[in-house]
Amino acid sequence: MSDVAEYPETMPVGHVPAPVSRDTAAFTAATAHPGAQCSSCAMQSLCMPQGLTAAEMERMEALICPSRTIRNGETLYRAGDSFQSIYAVRAGSFKTIVMHRDGREQVTGFHLAGDVLGLDGVCSGKHSCDAIAIEDSKVCIIPFHLLEAMCREVKALQQHVHRMMGNEIVREARLMMLLGTMSADQRVAAFLLNLSGRLKTRGYSPAEFHLRMTREEIGSYLGMKLETVSRMFSRFQKDGLVDTHGKQIRILDIDALARI
Repeated sequence: MSDVAEYPETMPVGHVPAPVSRDTAAFTAATAHPGAQCSSCAMQSLCMPQGLTAAEMERMEALICPSRTIRNGETLYRAGDSFQSIYAVRAGSFKTIVMHRDGREQVTGFHLAGDVLGLDGVCSGKHSCDAIAIEDSKVCIIPFHLLEAMCREVKALQQHVHRMMGNEIVREARLMMLLGTMSADQRVAAFLLNLSGRLKTRGYSPAEFHLRMTREEIGSYLGMKLETVSRMFSRFQKDGLVDTHGKQIRILDIDALARI
């Protein structure tokens, strides 16, 4: 591994599958597959419950569709699509967006390898946002009705699903606090610290990494204009908190960044 931590890359494949923006296609694929290989996946500790027996792990692998590639800019699912599956990000990263009535795009989250997408559809039976790859990525497709059935029999899995839903609630609450109470410099600092911590959890450097999202997308997520985001990065660099070269970020003083 290089000293510069990047999000996990996807391996090239010979055939590019059709975009899985319709869950019906994903469900069809999930019902006729040889099983995923969760036990050998580097993201297992993040998206799988701990303490499963060998037999339970085998059952879990059997219901998960093997990873599929979603190319940079392609849509995994769209707002209004029927909810049938959730998606574990095996490699790469995604953004989730909602569209305002006037056509403006609002980024509501960035999702890295090990994160789970699609829980927004549990409540209404339809997805409430678009999920778009911001680099070539891979997802494992988990038909939700099969997951629910297994949850009734495996308590560790049921608890894990509850934790995932709880984490989604906490994430939404933190975003509301970020947008409602923090100044511009605090928002950008909180964003960098959050990303740093998430990368550290995945075994990557918390101090040096490559941003997959654009500064315009960061601004949309933080409720700021592109110019304000760029000005905050320049200020942090001038103050010796970070060193930036395009999308390459090096945090120089994480304690000072946290005190902003």
